Amino acid sequence: MQRRSFVTQTASLAFSAALLSPGLSRAQAQAPRAGTDFNVLDRPAPVEAPAGKIELLEFFWYNCPHCNAFEPVLSEWVKKLPKDVVFKRVPVAFRDDFVPQQRLFYALEALNLIDSLHARVFAAIHVEKKNLSQAPAIVDWVVKQGVDENKFIEQFNSFSAATKATRARQLQTAYQVEGVPALGVAGRYYTDGALAKSMGRVLQVADHLTEQLRRTG
Repeated sequence: MQRRSFVTQTASLAFSAALLSPGLSRAQAQAPRAGTDFNVLDRPAPVEAPAGKIELLEFFWYNCPHCNAFEPVLSEWVKKLPKDVVFKRVPVAFRDDFVPQQRLFYALEALNLIDSLHARVFAAIHVEKKNLSQAPAIVDWVVKQGVDENKFIEQFNSFSAATKATRARQLQTAYQVEGVPALGVAGRYYTDGALAKSMGRVLQVADHLTEQLRRTG
């Protein structure tokens, strides 16, 4: 996966294999290794999780087909995370034209609509083939989901959404995100499908790293 790219044939095949295969290869069964399955950040990334908690970030883009395929798998995995793990989603912006979808996510978050509409955004784009890349189309779609138009526009255009979008880009840079979907762990570690060779393996790497952090602090 090249820097600032979103899909490659290798990552795509590995991702599909992870979703379809119930077993793991001998290599996948080995303990995750730094530099192979995950990267250790040269400089720690900022974290917001309180003391005693482990921050876990998912970097994603609504238009990314791999993020769409990963979302239901990730959501089920998140439900089983230990109570000391704080999970957050971070919408990336590799280009300026990604920003409207960042604002979409943070507006939904502000209105407490992530649980009900986050997966539906993916479905609208990847199943219904809607173009939700620009503000007018985004607003029109959200209103059709029963959301108050004025409240959504207020949040979409808010200083808070702009600030959070800027912070998301800073986190993306701090974690040296190579592509999406990807995970960042505790401001220290980064992994994605290209490193771990499958998105199923990515989740195993994250489990390993959180357990390691739990033991060592």
